[in-house]
Amino acid sequence: MTMRHRRLGGLLAAVAVLLAVAAPARADTVTEWNLNATNALIVTAAQPPQVSVPHLAMVHGAVYDAVNAIDGGHEGYLLSSRVATPSDSMDAAAATAAYRVLVHLVPAQQATLDAQHAASLGAIPNGSSKTRGIAVGEAAAAAMIAARTDDGRFGPSRFAVGSGPGVWRPVLPAFANDPNAWLKDVKPFLIRSSSQFRSRGPLELTSRKYARESDEVKALGSATSTKRTSEQELAARYWAENPPGTWSRIFRTLSAQEALSLVENARFFATLYLTGADSLISVWDDKARWSFWRPITAIQEAGTDGNPRTQPDAGWVPLIPTPPYPEHPSGHTGLSGSFVKTLQQFFRTDRIAWSDTNNAGLTRSFTRFSQAIDEIVNARVWSGIHFRTADEQGELIGEQVAHYRDKHYFQPEHRFQRDHGSD
Repeated sequence: MTMRHRRLGGLLAAVAVLLAVAAPARADTVTEWNLNATNALIVTAAQPPQVSVPHLAMVHGAVYDAVNAIDGGHEGYLLSSRVATPSDSMDAAAATAAYRVLVHLVPAQQATLDAQHAASLGAIPNGSSKTRGIAVGEAAAAAMIAARTDDGRFGPSRFAVGSGPGVWRPVLPAFANDPNAWLKDVKPFLIRSSSQFRSRGPLELTSRKYARESDEVKALGSATSTKRTSEQELAARYWAENPPGTWSRIFRTLSAQEALSLVENARFFATLYLTGADSLISVWDDKARWSFWRPITAIQEAGTDGNPRTQPDAGWVPLIPTPPYPEHPSGHTGLSGSFVKTLQQFFRTDRIAWSDTNNAGLTRSFTRFSQAIDEIVNARVWSGIHFRTADEQGELIGEQVAHYRDKHYFQPEHRFQRDHGSD
C-alpha cells in the first residue's frame, strides 16, 4: 500500500500534536542507516552543516539509487533502474550503499560501520536475493563516490575579509574565518550552478527598512534583551542546535509517524538531503557575493553606516554566538527552507503535526511545516545573528532549489518501461 493510500484525511492532520506522535518509532533499513550516518558524520566526526549535509546527500543519494534500481518506481539519480531485478534484496542494497559511502567519507570509523553493516546483513536471509542486493548497493555507492570525486569539497578557500560600513569581517567569539568556505565552489548535486538562485542582496545601509531591521535585532537579539520573551528565547536556543542533526531527527519521526515504506523512505531522505546540499552551496555562493556584516558589527559600529536612524552600542553582543562567515543570506533558513518545501511536496500537504526534543532537552511542537520555517526566520533574529531580510531571502533560495528538483528529478517511472523498454 502506498503512502497516499495510508494517509488519513485532512481533518485528522490537524489533530493534537501529542496524539500525532504517540505511536512508537518504527525503523527500517533506510532510517536505521540515516541514524548511523548522522551519528558518524555529525556526532562522532563533528562535521558542521557545510560538510555533513553534502555528505548526507551522498549517503542517501546512493541509498535511493540502490533501492530504486530494484523497485523501479522512479527515475534513478546516478544509477539506472534497469541494473537490478525486483527479487533483489532492497534491505541489503540500502545497507550496503550507505555503508560503502560512509566508509569512504569517514574511514576512521570503519570498525563501527563494519559492525553496523554486519548487523544489517545478518537480519537478511542468505541466498541469491541477498547477494544480488549487496551487489546493487556496491554499484550505487561506487557511482556516487565517482560522481563526487574532485567536486570541490575541501578546496583551499576563505571568505574575503574587508573593512568599512556593511562589509563582513571576523567577529567574537573566535574572530574566525570559515574553514569550510570552499562550499561555495562545490559542484551542485541537482541544480545547474551555485549561482543559479541568487538573492536580491542585503538592504541599503541608509534605508529606513535597514534601520527598522537593525533596531529589531538590536532589541530582541541582545544577550541581555528585556524585550525578548521566554518563548522567543526558547525557540532561538532550540534552533541553534546543529540544524542537520535537528532536522534528521525530525525526518525519522515523520517517517515513523506517517508509516513510510522502505521505498518511500529511500526517496524521502534522498530528496531532502540532495535539495538541502544544493541550497547550502547556493547560500555560500551568495554569502561570498555580498560579504555583508553581521549584526554584532553593524550595531557596534552603527555610527559609520551613514544612517541617522541607527545608534551605535559598542557593548552589544548577541544571544547566540555569531558564526564565522558573512551574514547574508542565512544558511539556516536556506537549508530549512529547502527542507520545509520538500516536506510539503513529498507529503502533498502542509498540515502535518509533530513534536521534537533536542539534545539540550528543549521541545518544540508544530501542527504545520510552515510554522517551523516561520519560527526559524524569527529565531535567527531573536538569536541576534541575522537581519530579517537575510532570513527571508535564505528561505527563498531553499524554496527555489526545491521547486527545481521537483520539476527535474525523481519523476515516476512506469514499470512497463523498465521491464520491457520503450520505443
